[in-house]
Amino acid sequence: MRVVVLVPNSTRRPAGQGAGGRGIEARLEEAIGLAKAIGLDIASAGIVPLAAIKPATFFGKGKVEEIAGLVRAVEAGLVFADCALSPVQQRNLEKAWGAKVVDRTGLILEIFGERARTREGSLQVELAHLNYQKSRLVRSWTHLERQRGGFGFLGGPGETQIEADRRQIADRIRRIERELEGVKRTRELHRVNRRRVPYPIVAIVGYTNAGKSTLFNRLTAASVRAEDLLFATLDPTLRAVDLPHGTRAIFSDTVGFISELPTLLIAAFRATLEEVIEADVIVHVRDAAHGDAEAQAKDVAAILSELGVDAGDLGRLVEVWNKIDLIDREARERLANIAARREKQSRPVLISAATGEGIADLLATIEDRVTAGRATLALDLDPADGAALSWLHRQCEVLSRRLDDNGRMAVTVRVDPSRIGELRRRFPPAA
Repeated sequence: MRVVVLVPNSTRRPAGQGAGGRGIEARLEEAIGLAKAIGLDIASAGIVPLAAIKPATFFGKGKVEEIAGLVRAVEAGLVFADCALSPVQQRNLEKAWGAKVVDRTGLILEIFGERARTREGSLQVELAHLNYQKSRLVRSWTHLERQRGGFGFLGGPGETQIEADRRQIADRIRRIERELEGVKRTRELHRVNRRRVPYPIVAIVGYTNAGKSTLFNRLTAASVRAEDLLFATLDPTLRAVDLPHGTRAIFSDTVGFISELPTLLIAAFRATLEEVIEADVIVHVRDAAHGDAEAQAKDVAAILSELGVDAGDLGRLVEVWNKIDLIDREARERLANIAARREKQSRPVLISAATGEGIADLLATIEDRVTAGRATLALDLDPADGAALSWLHRQCEVLSRRLDDNGRMAVTVRVDPSRIGELRRRFPPAA
């Protein structure tokens, strides 16, 4: 389908600056990327100056007429307005332009609906979509409301149709919410089982198209879909990874964030995003080659905050500047100097997920965060006790082992504080 992409820009902002301090050209590029992500044919795309939002049509009368002529000229069947439209504004613009109109929330919902592959993902998207459509039924049935008048309980057929649709939507929402509660309970059971092992959880988050899935594939040798496309990955994936000193961790690839991510989607995907909330370490992947990297980082921090994650918890967060292979040497040196001047806890790791550069440093940093607070203990074992050594490898991080002069095996382990009691019972100190 041919589409006209419109990015409203307030004339009260500084020239070249969009919402949230973002570059207006970057906003246009992102809007085009959203349209392409669902396979739409871009007939025209542009920035629309906006002095003030009109309650009826969002855009001013002159702009509405001008865009109507453009839509007819390029024979577009769809107009994507990169903003939030009320149901009334959407209906009036469709009448004026003679084409289907979709706003930012509507298009992102369509992308998510197309990308969902698992039963859980489909349910989450459908729930968000139903909540979005619930307030827009008046647009679909306005023509019926005027067919026949009525008094008191004797309403017109349009009113009856709207109420029937709202009831059906409400029933479906309740069914989906019940199913998602089951998903939430299942995920909690999985988390409880993982705590028994216990493997730390490392969640990879970031702005959509920052390279999260490419990094996940690099770290885990997985085959998660990774390409230059907004929201290429939707359903979460978990894989076990052995860190440099033998610590095993579970890495989780999550859905990409985006500016003005619909609240409906955050609410619907909360069961999935709880993997982020529960994570021991959160790896925030940033696209160092993107002109709006700082604004994107603020958007990710805002969504994490909405989920209840403190973006200032430096012991839990690892910042990664990805795609350094796409920037020139001078810019790379500048970024390296900026990173080096930061405190160790907040120092970002520069990597290229595509080439593998910096991955060893990243894994070492993650292991440092995962093992922070763990106790280091020295044990004295019988070299013939293979079962004991096997248990230590499963439950602890074995840092070193060597035979001493007495023929005993000296083993140094790093262990979570919660397991020290069990370890001491199994391997009591020598008298």
